[in-house]
Amino acid sequence: MVWEKVVRRITRFIKDYVEMCGANGVVLGLSGGVDSTTVAFLCVRSLGNDKVMGLIMPEEGVTKKEDVEDAIQVAEKLGINYKIVEIGDIVREFTEKLGKGSKIAVANLKPRIRMIVNYYFANNLNRLVVGTGNKSELMIGYFTKYGDGGVDFLPIGDLYKTEVFELARYLGVPEKIINKKPSAGLWVGQTDEGEIGMSYVELDNLLKAIERGEKREGEDFKRVERMVKESQHKRKMPPVASVRDLLE
Repeated sequence: MVWEKVVRRITRFIKDYVEMCGANGVVLGLSGGVDSTTVAFLCVRSLGNDKVMGLIMPEEGVTKKEDVEDAIQVAEKLGINYKIVEIGDIVREFTEKLGKGSKIAVANLKPRIRMIVNYYFANNLNRLVVGTGNKSELMIGYFTKYGDGGVDFLPIGDLYKTEVFELARYLGVPEKIINKKPSAGLWVGQTDEGEIGMSYVELDNLLKAIERGEKREGEDFKRVERMVKESQHKRKMPPVASVRDLLE
């Protein structure tokens, strides 16, 4: 079965990378969504539950109560250590000190705060921060640079979102989590598909066409193609101005 082969390869990748880095395990943000839950399941399979820590980082008034409850249930089901860190006060402290920001500036602040929390615990425990990004979102840049994109490695980064749903079902992720509408929880009522402007099924079909080098008619294809091109900087190390030839 293909999914068993995929699981074996990903769990070996996780184990080998953690060992290569001399780390004691991993830390990951648990949102109660399908991506982070799937990664948690894979990490426990690979490393054992004693080497996986989940950080649940809700924002009061924005994060749904059911998402926190789902994240807790996942952590308890897997038997991993977890901690709840409410970030609302931290967000308010930043915005009070820095002044009122635009909607997108404040939205991006939240995953960057969560990244800091992840690395705080990872550094304390000599662990790596495992990312939960999937191929669909990585390709179009649907993540915050140095936020949820600030991680050490990406176990499901080569799986389209629609494939993550299939893998999650194979792993035994609760159907409630698989069936909920994906949301980064950046503001009340926010959904990922609403922001992207199409379903993940539609997005993945277009992304696969782009990867095959196809050209299609229609505004959706052109928009997705543009998103892939304009988000290249998110997937690369910062460019360096080359001056060596002037100095040697």
